Amino acid sequence: NADQDLAALIQDLVRRGFFRLRVRDEIVVVTAETASEIARLLKVCGELEVVLDRLVLREDDRARLVDTLETAFRESGGRCIVEIIGAGNHQYSQAYSCQSCGRTFETPKPALFSFNHPLGACPACKGFGNILHYDEDLIIPDQTKSLAGGAVEPWTKPSADWWQKKMLLAFKRRGFDVTRSYNQLSQAERTLLWEGDTGKGPVEGIKAFFEYLEGKRYKLHVRVMLSRYRSPVSCDTCKGTRLRPEALAVRVGSRTIAEVADLTIAAAAEWARSLPLSAFEREVAKDIHAMLTAKLDFLLRVGLGYLTLSRQTRTLSGGEAQRISLATQLGAQLTGTLYVLDEPTIGLHARDTATLAGILSDLAKAGNTVIMVEHDRTMIESAHFVVEMGPAAGEKGGEVVCAARYPEFLVHPTALTARYLSGQETIPVPRLRRKGTGRALVLVGATEHNLKNITVKIPLGTFTCVTGVSGSGKSTLVEETVYRALARAFRVENLPMGRFEAIGGVEHLHGVRLIDQEPIGRTPRSNPATYIKVFDDIRRVFAAFPEARRTGLTPGDFSFNTVGGRCEACQGSGLQKMEMYFFEDIYATCDVCEGRRFQPKILAVRHRDKSIHDVLNMTVAEAQSVFANTTSISVKLRLLASVGLGYLRLGQPATTLSGGEAQRLKIAGELVGLTASRAARGLLYILDEPTTGLHMDDIKKLLTVLSRLVDAGHTVLVVEHNLDVIKTADWVIDLGPEGGDLGGEVVATGPPEALVTERASHTGQALQKYL
Repeated sequence: NADQDLAALIQDLVRRGFFRLRVRDEIVVVTAETASEIARLLKVCGELEVVLDRLVLREDDRARLVDTLETAFRESGGRCIVEIIGAGNHQYSQAYSCQSCGRTFETPKPALFSFNHPLGACPACKGFGNILHYDEDLIIPDQTKSLAGGAVEPWTKPSADWWQKKMLLAFKRRGFDVTRSYNQLSQAERTLLWEGDTGKGPVEGIKAFFEYLEGKRYKLHVRVMLSRYRSPVSCDTCKGTRLRPEALAVRVGSRTIAEVADLTIAAAAEWARSLPLSAFEREVAKDIHAMLTAKLDFLLRVGLGYLTLSRQTRTLSGGEAQRISLATQLGAQLTGTLYVLDEPTIGLHARDTATLAGILSDLAKAGNTVIMVEHDRTMIESAHFVVEMGPAAGEKGGEVVCAARYPEFLVHPTALTARYLSGQETIPVPRLRRKGTGRALVLVGATEHNLKNITVKIPLGTFTCVTGVSGSGKSTLVEETVYRALARAFRVENLPMGRFEAIGGVEHLHGVRLIDQEPIGRTPRSNPATYIKVFDDIRRVFAAFPEARRTGLTPGDFSFNTVGGRCEACQGSGLQKMEMYFFEDIYATCDVCEGRRFQPKILAVRHRDKSIHDVLNMTVAEAQSVFANTTSISVKLRLLASVGLGYLRLGQPATTLSGGEAQRLKIAGELVGLTASRAARGLLYILDEPTTGLHMDDIKKLLTVLSRLVDAGHTVLVVEHNLDVIKTADWVIDLGPEGGDLGGEVVATGPPEALVTERASHTGQALQKYL
């Protein structure tokens, strides 16, 4: 029994020579008379301490002290207590341990602080920082629907209609009104719907349905279906830090590694520089500390101080990713190296562009060669040598127009870029700026991310630019807050909104459009011609020819997406997939139609000696001359050319378009809509950096197109860094003054001229030489 076990423990201590014990801060000597009393005390208090030695420290007692401590650590598993008379108890441990709770930790290793390593990853979320759960908003997207009316979206699928029927019967037996909308159900009814009930007349709810599907996860289509109804939520164990508790128990300068990772690069650099290290700690960490501060400083030099260290790379813009790579190369301090950069100024404010130009110049001075594809005026002006390709785009390009040192390039007579840089060609400042309709969209109390409870007024019927240095909160304000609030109001999308108090003026709008740089299609079948619906008109033209009528061909037969006239061997794609099993599938030209997509009878119908396949291979500019007399086609092609896409082939797969090309194609699509019918006035068009990848001449064309939207009665809201665009705006909202935590405030608002007088506005200062 317990008493006998305690007595045996005490006897074992005595047998091993430990006669003194401390119970409740009192030292007792174990004897036959005191053994039972000590056992009783131990039973009450739950612990006793073995006294190994008592001594007055002298110089010649060092060996005795070391021997005693070694015995203590050996007998107690690496822990001991030293009581100094008058100074209290002091706990010591051979392992890393907490003196408050006694918890011990393994010796830290670098892998412990990596969420990509099993040693450091949170065991609950496996280092992802979030856990997928079934989302009510995805499962029941429209809460105004009833259960009978298809409120539970997965139950409306043909593969699950049997479950829907079974559930409706079960709910009716329970007296559940299946015709009431979901948002009218009581909490008890919702619980029954989700959790079910195994009692009398069992009901299997939504959770049981997904548990049933989980058992069939080995089927690909089931996994795809399950993924549609799950969304990530922050892991409760690691609170989104992605690391196990042992890693988060280590602090440097009062911060855990997760807290440091959530700092901006600028804040992390300041933290690293101001670490309160002792002389010993400074010596130990000397090399690591030097590398850390140097790498953070390199990131600051390339204008990335606003990014957080924990920012996921998939959320970075192309320019940001390139500048991170550039910072890595700066740290390597190589010489004799060729660096190739593709538009590194994407997403970079004019203030930081000059800094980037200086960094690239330093690389060249160190004995390296830097080749850069760029449209930015400042970067071109800083180049030693300029190669101008052209003279135009697409079929009219591909030649070297000029290759010379910058001074000679600037006076070249035919180089279009040189004409803009020398002032022979310009993007003019408007003589008058629009006043708008007198109404405004007003967002009050925006606080998402780094926004500092700001209120913003967007005049309707104007071309408005939101500006500011990188990381100042522009995209957070425009896309995550304004767009998502309006998208929800107009039932376009139901995405999580940025935090704000109120939004006014929505009643003056008829809708919202986000013209972003996402692809226009996910398959090669989507192309510019199908996107703006000019291919419908082209098919009607071909179907109207006598040879088409004689054989009974219709416009549908000239489509590569439908059965009839397309080549069935490749189903109209012109390519055949070859499965490689252990390797990535490859695509080869169809050996039946030889890549022409259509059957011979379709290709035999010709317009100006061009088959439907030939037309799809034409550029927009070439097609304009072929269909000049067909108004329905020429108008749409002219709109494509007006947004700088005259070089695209009509049948070019959507998957090969850049983000900027996709965005301009969407703008053209909106213009086609305005031309085709009298569109509703009062739409808000939102664009995020539409000048990405555009030459100055293309920017001039783009501004003309955006002005057409405003003149048609709409409002255009643009996030932009390009000063040629900003100077033409009717209204500017400048955020800042800096990026990250030092941003998120409204620095200045008004026409561009008003920003020039605001000394705190970096945009205003950069605009001075443009106005």
